[in-house]
Amino acid sequence: MIDQIILASKSRVRKKILEENQIKCVVEPSNVDEDSVKDSLLKENATPEIISKNLAELKANKISQKRNGDIVLGADSVIDLKGKIISKPANREEALKILCDLNGETHQLISSVCISQNGSMIWNYTDKAFLTMKKMTEKEIVDYLSKISDEALYAYNVYQIEGEGRSLFSRIEGDEDTIMGLPIKKIKEYLKSFK
Repeated sequence: MIDQIILASKSRVRKKILEENQIKCVVEPSNVDEDSVKDSLLKENATPEIISKNLAELKANKISQKRNGDIVLGADSVIDLKGKIISKPANREEALKILCDLNGETHQLISSVCISQNGSMIWNYTDKAFLTMKKMTEKEIVDYLSKISDEALYAYNVYQIEGEGRSLFSRIEGDEDTIMGLPIKKIKEYLKSFK
């Protein structure tokens, strides 16, 4: 198995998942302008899954071009609500609007990962989870948001499934690591088989 990988992400959650699974990683964020890539792909009628895959590959390839021979992992997660992408909130007002949109609805969370070497993708995988949010009053949503720190709110989209966010949902179908942004079981399988 590979000794160490480069994580093309500043996500502390992804780093923690890798470390908990005994995968050493060096963090080197790609700093890809995700919004402009999403906008461009949406103009081409790309599906949320295609957008997630493209962003993961773009991040991995960008760092991989600079790190000759190293194994680079890029990842991206998107929320798909009836074919519409829900992006991370820029402020608490946006967070409230997003939760109101998700209120009482089932949405899909798509997590894509890409492993690149020498500037090219050598493996990728996409997993999906389905989450059904409870029907809540606006006051209940505001109360929930008041318990979430700014750091958590902007880092984990609008819910932290491993923390307070679990209380928002009446039903969760899918792998918890996928929901947190890194389908680690498949990554480990690939890294074990890597020659």
